[in-house]
Amino acid sequence: MIDALTLVVGVAALALAAWCGFAFSRDQSTKDWHFIGMAVVSVLAVVQLVIGVVRLAGGDKPEQGTAIFLAYLIGSAAAVPAAGFMSLAERTRWGSATVAAGGVILAVLEVRLYDIWGG
Repeated sequence: MIDALTLVVGVAALALAAWCGFAFSRDQSTKDWHFIGMAVVSVLAVVQLVIGVVRLAGGDKPEQGTAIFLAYLIGSAAAVPAAGFMSLAERTRWGSATVAAGGVILAVLEVRLYDIWGG
C-alpha cells in the first residue's frame, strides 16, 4: 500500500473523531459540517480501497494474505459511512459519539492494514 495515504486516512479519521467527540462533549448532535468531514474521510478511504484493489490486480501481494487484506480494506471504506448513517438515526449527542467511535475504528483499521500489507 501507499504508506503516506494510510497515514493521511488515519490522521483524518482521528481528526474527525476528535471533532465529533468535542460535539458530544458539548451535547450537540451531528451537523452538516460533520457530514462534510465524514464525506472527506470516506473519499480518502475509497481512494485507498481502489489503490489496494489495483495493486492486488497488478500482482502485488500482502504479507499476511489477500483475503484478510481485502476484508480490512472493505471494512475501512465502510466504517465512517456506517457510523454516519447510524448518527442520522440518533439525532442526539449520541449520534456524535457514534461518529467519533467510527473515526477511531477507522484509525485502528488503518494500522492493521499497514501491518497486513507488510509495513
